[in-house]
Amino acid sequence: MQYLMKRLGSNTLICAGLTALIWNTTPAAAWERTKAEVFAVLPDGSTGSEGIAVGSDGNVYVTTFGFNSQGAVAGAGQLYVYNDNGKLQRHVSIAGSTSHLLGMAFHPSTHVLLVIDFGAAKVLAVDPVTGTSSVFMTVTGGAGLNALTFDSSGNVYVSDSFQGIIWKTGASGGAGTAWVTNPLLTTTGVPPFGANGLGFNKAGNALFVANTGNDTIVRIPVTAGTPGAPQVFVNSINGADGLILDQQDNIWVAANQADEIVVLDPTGKVIAKLGDFDGLTKNGTARGLLFPASPAFSRDGRTLYVTNLELDLRLFGAAQAADSQWVANVKHFTISKIRAGIPSLSDDDDGHDGH
Repeated sequence: MQYLMKRLGSNTLICAGLTALIWNTTPAAAWERTKAEVFAVLPDGSTGSEGIAVGSDGNVYVTTFGFNSQGAVAGAGQLYVYNDNGKLQRHVSIAGSTSHLLGMAFHPSTHVLLVIDFGAAKVLAVDPVTGTSSVFMTVTGGAGLNALTFDSSGNVYVSDSFQGIIWKTGASGGAGTAWVTNPLLTTTGVPPFGANGLGFNKAGNALFVANTGNDTIVRIPVTAGTPGAPQVFVNSINGADGLILDQQDNIWVAANQADEIVVLDPTGKVIAKLGDFDGLTKNGTARGLLFPASPAFSRDGRTLYVTNLELDLRLFGAAQAADSQWVANVKHFTISKIRAGIPSLSDDDDGHDGH
């Protein structure tokens, strides 16, 4: 600005006009972010949560990843069950599991609760009341099983963050088969997880997969159940983690390194950015989103629940992330909630809900 003023010299009218133009221009539009609120605070002694599912009873089921600010925690994996008001109903220890649990979901046909045991590279069928479990799905190799979804026939698909594979098995489980293997599902980036959250569109002709370390959403075309060649659908979602699709095929993505939910329309255009990190309370509880991992809609579709993994990447030998110093001071782990609507831009009166 000073350079322009010098070049314009004594022409004060031009200078004044230029100054007004630069400083008083109103942006065409701006995001109206819906605030992320605390839905529940996990009990003392818990670790950061990753997996989340809403049951037919409307309760919110959450599993923990088994890491706190000091590192890994030993023992069995933990399941917490909350009602829709955020009141804890049950705390269940999952028998036969490691402490490192990731994605979870109720099977749409059998209603069995499936939980990924990341530490043992298998999927468990879990009784959410007693905590008893059995092995539902096994895979081969050095797998990093992360998230799961279903097609309209009840087949189960599980992302493998380390091997770049989407594994598939039938509704009754068993040994997984490698449905898709592709370099676009692997990563050398940070966080060190490739294929992560995944979900089909309503037509079932495309599977969308988040690649966390590459900051991408990958689209896999599907014809009569057979996958085509994966392609990058969208770039630059910072730490794309869990994802879900709504009834309009909008894709809701947890950006774990940006502390926000990014909503894409079916063409890949971003139409909303929801939530943010608003600091820690004096007792070490996050306000808003902090390393958000997995989203899930309430039964009525009006609320989006989001687990906050609150994970310090330095525990895995990585350089610090922008939020690492905040995460290191977390003492109470949280689950957030956001109104599941898509706000209008500031100059657009056509805002609409995502359902």
